[in-house]
Parts: sequence; structure tokens; C-alpha cells
Amino acid sequence: MPTIRHKKLLTELFLLSIPTVLEQIMSTLLQYVDTAMVGRLGEKATAAVSTTTNVTWLMGCVPFAVATAALALIARENGAGNADKVRLLTGQTVTLSLISGLLVSLLCLILAPFIPVWMSAEEAVRGPASEYFFIVNLAGVFKCAGIAFGSVIRSVKDTRTPMRINLAGNLANLVLNYVFIYVLAMGVRGAAIATAISYTLIGCLMFAAMRSKKALRFERGDLVLRKDLCRSFAGIGLPSMATGVTSCLGYVFFAGLVSGMGTTTFAAHSIAVTAEQLFYIPGYGFRTATSTLIGNALGEGDREKMVATERLSIVITVTAMFLSGLVLYLIARPLMGIFTPSEAVIGLGADMLRIVAFTEPFYGLMIVLEGIFYGYGRTRNIFFIETGSMWGIRILFTFLVTKVWHLALAAVWFCMIADNITKALLLLVDYLRMARARRAEA
Repeated sequence: MPTIRHKKLLTELFLLSIPTVLEQIMSTLLQYVDTAMVGRLGEKATAAVSTTTNVTWLMGCVPFAVATAALALIARENGAGNADKVRLLTGQTVTLSLISGLLVSLLCLILAPFIPVWMSAEEAVRGPASEYFFIVNLAGVFKCAGIAFGSVIRSVKDTRTPMRINLAGNLANLVLNYVFIYVLAMGVRGAAIATAISYTLIGCLMFAAMRSKKALRFERGDLVLRKDLCRSFAGIGLPSMATGVTSCLGYVFFAGLVSGMGTTTFAAHSIAVTAEQLFYIPGYGFRTATSTLIGNALGEGDREKMVATERLSIVITVTAMFLSGLVLYLIARPLMGIFTPSEAVIGLGADMLRIVAFTEPFYGLMIVLEGIFYGYGRTRNIFFIETGSMWGIRILFTFLVTKVWHLALAAVWFCMIADNITKALLLLVDYLRMARARRAEA
């Protein structure tokens, strides 16, 4: 392939990924401030907000599955130049996201009183945690819509608009947090109200932005679900949803094991997990861009572009994650100090961040390989790898560490690390197998 084509592809990859990276960085920084605002209320407030986090991720698997399928299908048709099919798939995405959002929201509202109990939260934390989860999920439909519609917009190579909208929503959340938590002295309840309002704002703005784009301007008839297209969504989305469910159930079980280690330990664990998020954002930014470009290249029938996109994405993502891991190691303690005044929580959390910093390149490899497979609509093997590693390594050994051997939090984080490295290596083997089969067909 000519060098000039590599440069053009590299430029396109960066132009698509940088807005997503900036979006995630700003979102995470604002989440840092959000967590810090709650953290100033004390360890019990932090635990109340953190207790239901993994369940929130679990419930988000459905809209994320719709978003994953929409991006793969629409990007492919956009690459092939099928304008009518792009608009039709957009309409199908709208209907599927609203149905899934309603079902997920209703389920969350029903389960809100029971989840803190299932998560083994301390008695004093259960009431505020339940109320926080209930209030946030009153806006669940808008949250689901924002996720799906943002993916639709990105599928036609526009990553700037979702960036602007999510930034506006998160800034609104920050301002409202200050008003509800401090000015009105509503504490954890105020944080929940602010989050619900921001979800609503993002969902509405994403819909307006999607409708403003000519390529995505669906007709009323496009909203009626079609069996053949639902099968296409299901073929990609169901394995993706199953992956998310098995993964998030694992995270829920995992968090339950850690929460039983005490409030201080769980607070340190939760804050450290939140703090780490900023440092794997580059991987997720390139993953979205990679999926979009591969979907487009697949629609174009351009095999050389597919291969070049894969290779460039892997090299760039792993390098970026190596650098982010280095920074994480160096600033671990001051980073923890942003979220809590508790020296015990700061010290323990900083130790965990230094441990995980060395493994960020493996996490980046895992992320970008998932992006490659999502672009091709190959989601089944990811499900098997995620399920086997999550439950066979992370959960099994964390159970032994916490319930049988009674070891410290560091041992739990080593279980996390072993899980991530295993998934990265298994995905790499699957990718090399796919590449070898593709060369044999050429």
C-alpha cells in the first residue's frame, strides 16, 4: 500500500478518535469532580453512590448492545453509499433504543429498594443508595437514547457533535451538583437529581442533532420494526449484550465481595477504579474510531484499508496506554487526594493504582481488539472470552482471596489484572487466527 494512503488513514483515524478521547476525558474529569463533591460528604456518601455503580453498568448493557449494532450496520451501509438503508437503520435504532430504555428503566425502578441489600452494603448506606439509584433511573429512557443516538451520529464519521453534547450535559451536571448538594443541602439525593437532569438533556440534544443530519433523517415509516433488520441487530447486538451482562454480573459479584471488606476498603477500591478511568480513555477513543473505519471499509469492500486500520489502531492504542500508565503511576497519590480527605482511603487507593499502572498496555490491547471485532460485527467470540476469563479468573480467585484466604485489597487487584491480561491475550490469538484465514482466502 502506498505510504501516502497510510498517512491519509492515520489522519482520519486521529480526526475521528480525538473528539471521542476529548469527550471521554472531559466526561471523566467532570465525574472526578462529581465524585469529589460527594466524597466531601463522607465515606458513607461515597459508598452510597458507589454501591449501585456496577448494577448501573449491568442495566446499560441493553442500550450499549443497540448502539454497538447500530454503529456496525450503519457504518457499513454508509461506506457502501446506501443512503436509504442508512436512514432506515437509523429509524430502527430509534425504536429499539426507546423500547429497551423503557424496559430497563422500569426494571431499575422496581429493583431499587433491593439492590443495596444484594450488594452487601452496610445498613446505614442502604437507604441513600436505594434512593440515589431510583432517582437516577427516572431518566433512564433519556440515558439509553443518548447512548444509542450518539453511536448513530459517530457511525457517519461525526464524532465532534457527540463530544459537544456530552460536554454540555456533564457541565450541566457539575453546576447542578453544586446547587443541589451544597446550596440546597440535599446531599446524595441532590447528586442523583443533577445526574438525572443531565441524562435528560443529553438524550434530547442527541436526538435533535441526529435529526439535523440529512444522512440520518429517517421517515415515520422507518420507525416500524422490520424482521430482517431486527435479525441483523440481534446477530450483532445479542452477543454484545450477553458479553455486557456476563461481564457486569461479574463486576456486581466482584463489587459485592469487595464491599464486604469494610467501608474504608470499599471506598478506596471504588475511588481508585474511578480514578483509573481517565487513563484508559485513549483506548476507548481509538476503539470507536477503529470500529467506524472498519465498518466503512467493509462496506466499500476495501480489504487493504481494513488491514491498515487494524495495524495502525493496535500500535497507536498500545503506545498511548503505555504512556498513560506511566503517568498514572507517577501521580497516583495526589490523584486519590482529589476525591477524599481520608488518608487511609488515599494511601490504600494509591497503592492499587500503582499496581495496575504497569498493565495499562494490555488493557489497551484488549480494548482496540474489541473495536476491530465490533467493526466487523464479530461479537460472539468476545462473549466467550469475556465470560470465561471474568468468572474463571477474576471472580473465582477474588472469592478465594476474600472469603477463604482473607487477604488484603492488593490481592483483589491482582485478580483484576490477571483477568484483563488473559482477555487481551485470548483476543490477540483470535485476531491472529482471523488474519491468517483472511490471507489464505486472498
